[in-house]
Amino acid sequence: MRDMKSFTSTSLRKAIHDNPNESRKDWMLKIFTDAGMKNKNNIDFQLWQQHNHPILLDSNYLMQQKLDYIHQNPVKSGIVENEKDYIYSSARDYCGIPGLIEIDFIE
Repeated sequence: MRDMKSFTSTSLRKAIHDNPNESRKDWMLKIFTDAGMKNKNNIDFQLWQQHNHPILLDSNYLMQQKLDYIHQNPVKSGIVENEKDYIYSSARDYCGIPGLIEIDFIE
C-alpha cells in the first residue's frame, strides 16, 4: 500500500505540474503542499491520507464497486458532470479516452 501511494502521488503530482492546460494547477499543488507541511511524517507533499483501513477486494464485484466509487468522486464534488471528463481519472481509459497515467484494466 505504501509503495502504491508513493508511486501514484509522485505520478499525479508530475501530471498536474506538467499539464499547461490545467487551470487549477497552482490551487491543487498548494493544497497538497499545505497538507504535507501540516503532517510531520511528510517531507513536503501529501496526496493520500496517512492512515488506511484496508478492505479485502476478493471479488470482481467488490473491485468494480470501489472503482465506480472512485470514478464518481469528481462528479459528486461538482468538478465535472461526467466521470470521463475528469482529466486525472482512469474513468477516461474505461471509456476509450487515453488517460494521463497508464493503468492496468480490471476485467
